[in-house]
Amino acid sequence: MIVRRLELIDFRNYAAACFELHPGITAVVGMNGQGKTNFAESLAYLATLDSFRGAPTEALVRTGADSAIVRAVIVQDDHREVTVEAEISRIGRNRVLVNSQKLGRSRELLGVVRVSVFSPHDLVLVQGGPGERRRFMDDTLVALAVKYDALRLELDRVLKQRNTLLKQAGGRLDESASLTLDVWDQRFAELGDQFGHARSVLIARLDQMVIQAYEQLAGRPTPLELRYEPVWRQRGLVNALGLARSDDVRRGVSTVGPHRDDVELMINGMSARTHASQGEQRTLALALRLGAHRLVAERVGTAPVLVLDDVLSELDPQRAAALLSNLPPGQVLLTTAGALPEVAHPDVVLSISAGTVVA
Repeated sequence: MIVRRLELIDFRNYAAACFELHPGITAVVGMNGQGKTNFAESLAYLATLDSFRGAPTEALVRTGADSAIVRAVIVQDDHREVTVEAEISRIGRNRVLVNSQKLGRSRELLGVVRVSVFSPHDLVLVQGGPGERRRFMDDTLVALAVKYDALRLELDRVLKQRNTLLKQAGGRLDESASLTLDVWDQRFAELGDQFGHARSVLIARLDQMVIQAYEQLAGRPTPLELRYEPVWRQRGLVNALGLARSDDVRRGVSTVGPHRDDVELMINGMSARTHASQGEQRTLALALRLGAHRLVAERVGTAPVLVLDDVLSELDPQRAAALLSNLPPGQVLLTTAGALPEVAHPDVVLSISAGTVVA
């Protein structure tokens, strides 16, 4: 798929702007604070209806405006054009249209637009807590198949119900509460085992792709491993919940399950979070995004749009050159505040100044 046109109205610092985009590599250049990351954020928003910067909805609307519009014309692999429009309201309900038809549920948009994003914030995939890596796994699963979004939402709903019951128990279960907890445990285990299996298969498939991407960037073979081995999967979640019940009741919260999982990122047999250099950590974070991008492209049959936001500032010259020499096929949008390296050969260069396309 290719994004042919992107229109922004009252989005961040853009009062009104229209980007005519092309296949291949587009470099979006400009000084800091001019709107390059806002451009990247708007495109990614159409894929997930969320900000990859973690910003609340109201922050996406230009100061003084009541709502923002992000509209894109997408060319599918069969050459059909799809127009996707998101209206982001500061105070009311948001609205999404596909070919002028309003979507009943936001999840219906999933798969219509696919975008992979790398930004400097992605260093948290390596340095941050388990929640960052869980989100990475789960977002990748949803990009592979929309069914995982429904599974994730239902798992979260059941977990909240279970935690509410545990909290209300106040440290003691009567017979009625115990029977109700049995019901929630059975449902939570059923969903959790499915999700744990999906995550396990994902990491097994992703491992070699991340290794390949890392070695291309680093320019040398590197002992690298992704490990997803939660203890609860060894005995099954229903049994793990049974063993943890007394502790769960005492603490008033669910202590085992997919919501507490992590992925161990290992370089040279040691944790990348605690033992890798910052350069290795940045390279690994980028390799995770590139590996996931390539996996989605391979499994889905069409490459997502790859957005690299200010990535060149995060890499040394050797690794920046390696990245530019090994970009995956498909549409690539690269934002930068500095001069493009000599090895960069973008098909199109767009210049942005104060929320306006100037070239």
